[in-house]
Amino acid sequence: MHNALTLRSVASLVAAASLLAACSAPPADANGRFEATEVTVSAEATGRVLTLTVDDGDAVQAGAVLGGIDTIALSISQQELDARVAALSARLEEARSQGRAIAGQAAVAEREAARIARLAAGGAATAQQLDRAQREQETLVQQVAANAAMQRAVRAESEAITAQRAQLEDRLARATVRSPISGVVLTRYVEPGELVQPGTPLLKVAALDTLTLRAYVSEAQLQQVRLGQSVTVQVDGTYGALQQLTGRVNWIASQAEFTPTPIQTREERVAQVYAVTVRVPNPEGRLRIGMPGELMLATTEAASSGSPE
Repeated sequence: MHNALTLRSVASLVAAASLLAACSAPPADANGRFEATEVTVSAEATGRVLTLTVDDGDAVQAGAVLGGIDTIALSISQQELDARVAALSARLEEARSQGRAIAGQAAVAEREAARIARLAAGGAATAQQLDRAQREQETLVQQVAANAAMQRAVRAESEAITAQRAQLEDRLARATVRSPISGVVLTRYVEPGELVQPGTPLLKVAALDTLTLRAYVSEAQLQQVRLGQSVTVQVDGTYGALQQLTGRVNWIASQAEFTPTPIQTREERVAQVYAVTVRVPNPEGRLRIGMPGELMLATTEAASSGSPE
C-alpha cells in the first residue's frame, strides 16, 4: 500500500513538473499542422483486380509489388503474337534458303548465257539458243529480286509484330501495381474482384519519414523567416510536456492570405498571414498527419544572427 502511494505521488510530481515546464515555455510564434507527401496509386490497366496485398497502415517500399490486375486476355494476345513471330521466322529462313538456291542458279545461267553469246559470235550457236539462254538468265534474275522483296516484306511484318509485342509487354507491366514511393498505406479504395479502368484510384501512400509543418506567420514575423533556415518546432509530448524538434524552412508563400479557418480565432479572422512550410525529420514515427505543431522563430540561431545560413 505504501509503495502504491509512493508511485502515485511520483507520477503526480512528474505530471506537475511537466505542466509547469509547459506553462513556462515561451509562446509559439506560429501554429500549424503536419502534412505528408501523399501519392494516389491509380490503375494503369483495364481489368478486374486480382490481388491487393496491403491494407491501411502497412509500410511499403518504393517499387514494391502491391497487387495485380487481371491480364488473361493480354497473356493470350501475347501468345498469339509469339506464334506469329515464330511462323514469320520460319518463313524468313525458308525464303533465305530459296534465295540462296535461286542466286546459285542465276549465276550459272549468267555464265551459260555468256558462253553461248561467245559461240554465237563465232557462228557455233544459233540466235535461238542465245535467246533461250538470255531468257533463262533474266527469269532467274527476276526470281532473285522477287525473293529479296519477299524477305523484306517478312522482316517488316516481323518488326511490326515485335513492336506490338513491346506495347503488349508494357501493358502487362502496367497491370502490376507497384508503390511509387516508400511510406505507409493510408487508404485502400478497392477490393479484389472489382473492375477498374486506367485512372481508377487503388491506394493512397504517404511518405512519413519526413513530415511538413504548414504554419502561418504575420508580415512582421516574415522578416525572421528565410528559405533553408533551421527552426525549432514544438509538439505535444508525454504528460503535457512539449517536445522540441529541428526542422528546415523549404517554402514561403509570396502572397498573403486570410488566416485559414482551422487555426484562426475570432479576433484573427480578418488578419492576413503568409504560409510557411517546414520539413521535419520523423525517423521514429512520432509525428502524425494532422498533428498540431508550433513554430518557434525568436529562439532559433538563424533568426537571432540576422543573416541567412
